[in-house]
Amino acid sequence: MLDDLLHRIRGYSPHLLHADCAYPEAAVLVPITRSDEPEVVLTLRASGLSTHGGEVAFPGGRRDPEDLDLIRTALREAEEEIGLPPGLVEVVGPLSTLISLHGIQVTPYVGLVPDFVDYRANDGEIAAVFAVPLAFFREDPRETTHRIDYFGRSWYVPSYRYGEYKIWGLTAIMLVELVNLVYDAGIDLHRPPAHFKQPSENV
Repeated sequence: MLDDLLHRIRGYSPHLLHADCAYPEAAVLVPITRSDEPEVVLTLRASGLSTHGGEVAFPGGRRDPEDLDLIRTALREAEEEIGLPPGLVEVVGPLSTLISLHGIQVTPYVGLVPDFVDYRANDGEIAAVFAVPLAFFREDPRETTHRIDYFGRSWYVPSYRYGEYKIWGLTAIMLVELVNLVYDAGIDLHRPPAHFKQPSENV
């Protein structure tokens, strides 16, 4: 499984924005455990944060001037937020760049990590660190679908429930891209699922 995952991600050509675009840059790490049944490591952000408080996200943040590249940003933020030493991460490759609702250019980097790490959540930023089997998302077990009109296109973004955690928004988009790549899941973010109901509009 891991060999196939590595092969697919390393051979992937994601959509990356140019660094000279007008948006501030950020990066997140998508940690996947090095195990027969890989898990993806996620965080629950502290509720008091000014942006994305109380939401599930990958560890990451804005690029600092001293970061040589966005990979360094992702690794630095993961160490600061969840105590993940950069030396334990094998960076495999990027997924597609996205623009957040706050106008931040976010590039995800997939990295393999040991199947057991003693994560230490930064109490000021992170309320919890947890892992979800990557295969959980393969069958697209969405609770609901959010329609987002984004850069001239409609996106139908799933919202997943794993235990007490709600996984949606940019994080769900990144996960869909990942499981489509790794499992050929065929989840289409640009067509409404069969159960989706368009909200009625006032005439």
